[in-house]
Amino acid sequence: MTETLFAFDERNYRNCQNSFRGARNQEYYLGEYSIEAGSVIDVRADKKAVGSCSIIRLRSKTRLFFKRTWAHIREDATDVTVLWFVKRGRLCVSHQTGHCVARAGDFVITKSATPFSIECQTDDDGLHEVFHVIIPAHSLRRFIPQDVSTGFSVSARGREFVIAEHILTDIFEDAGELAEHSSQLLIDSALSVLSDAIKRDAACPVRQTISDQRLQDVMRYIDIHLSDPTLSVATVAKGCGISARYLSFLFKVHGTPFSTLVWEKRLKMASLWLASSKPGDISVSKVAYKVGFKSAAHFSRMFKRNFNMSPREYRSVPRNGASAKTLPAYQMPAGSETALQ
Repeated sequence: MTETLFAFDERNYRNCQNSFRGARNQEYYLGEYSIEAGSVIDVRADKKAVGSCSIIRLRSKTRLFFKRTWAHIREDATDVTVLWFVKRGRLCVSHQTGHCVARAGDFVITKSATPFSIECQTDDDGLHEVFHVIIPAHSLRRFIPQDVSTGFSVSARGREFVIAEHILTDIFEDAGELAEHSSQLLIDSALSVLSDAIKRDAACPVRQTISDQRLQDVMRYIDIHLSDPTLSVATVAKGCGISARYLSFLFKVHGTPFSTLVWEKRLKMASLWLASSKPGDISVSKVAYKVGFKSAAHFSRMFKRNFNMSPREYRSVPRNGASAKTLPAYQMPAGSETALQ
């Protein structure tokens, strides 16, 4: 039988860091876990344990973030490998040698003995789902002796991957009819099939430059702290452990000024929030504060400059299933370039 590892909604998502490892705080491994605030927060992970392995299905309606550093590795010394099947949305993995983006239908590997960070992104329908297996590294070496690094990612549409995923799904969904020994044999079979596919497709991940990795860290920091009205070049630089001068250089390479990027992200988040909520769910002023504006009046002015209608008018427009993603691209309001310096 499966058990609920965790379930988070708008009432308890801020406590996710303290409970994402389950009731006994033994699942997964140490790291920094966070859930993006939004009009809909629904995150659930269900688990099936078989021997030393765990099969977990994670579903979410908002973005999730996880980061494991050398400090976490030294503290818990956990050495497990996670085999990910991405079902919906995207799984963005940053690691020591670069960055990879796994989309629905892809397979990814992460390893707890090396630092990495993950961003779980929803699809166009606002859903994210992954199916993954956590297995001790020494157990996996019986099947995959070569050193496959964190960030290894390939399409999971090949026959071996499809068969392995079906086996693991059947084990996960079993209602107790299979004996423990049978379940373990099936997991071993699935891992053997995966081993053949990985041996064939294993390759070094595409490398990123140091500046690319730093920019990725900066973007992640901005996304996590977007609702902070004091967000600035100085606070981001300090939070990412780099100088303000180097941060400015990164944005020059990126081609988008810091202020432009932040306002764009805030207005886009606000537009999506307004498009998916009703006045009784959350007020316009509360949306403004939730996305980092210091005043509702300033928010309304900038929103109208960009979308040619007030937030209230925007919310009342019939969409017939369309979202704010179909609206024109963001244009930086004149006179706002220095507001976040």
